[in-house]
Amino acid sequence: MSEFGAEHHAASEEEIREIKGALLEDTIRTLRPAEPLCVRETATVHDAVAAMLAKRQAGVLVIDADGRLTGIFTERDVLTRVVGRGLDTRLTPLAAVMTRDPEAVSPRDRIAYALNRMSVAGYRTIPVVDAETRPIGVVTVTDFIRWLVDLFPEAVLNIRPGDAIKRPHEVDAG
Repeated sequence: MSEFGAEHHAASEEEIREIKGALLEDTIRTLRPAEPLCVRETATVHDAVAAMLAKRQAGVLVIDADGRLTGIFTERDVLTRVVGRGLDTRLTPLAAVMTRDPEAVSPRDRIAYALNRMSVAGYRTIPVVDAETRPIGVVTVTDFIRWLVDLFPEAVLNIRPGDAIKRPHEVDAG
């Protein structure tokens, strides 16, 4: 038996139905996507990173002159496409190192679809766009974790390392 064996909390059928229902019915709108940080392709990596730091965001969405999504540039790109290749951040335009034509979701898409894209394609950040592909938000792995915690606050928020799940009516004041 694994170390999680007897102490591991087995999900009830009701909890499993709740998870499946939320996955299949909840939309991206439920995740409350963050305001997108948008820049043009001509911006330098230095400018993009400065904007990411100032807004505490993991990436920028790259837009054309009409405000349509053309690319995405994330922390991972900074490491693998810029620092990893020894490029000068002040001289390198985003167009040279961004991911072009990234997959995006609409606010009406199901959470299950976005999770599929994150799992299969390895994304950690997905742009949210309107019908004209203009960025209106961004969702990250953190948003999905927050969504799960909202679904099961008792199971996530009341447990200490090594503890079994506590029920509110069983929690003592000590």
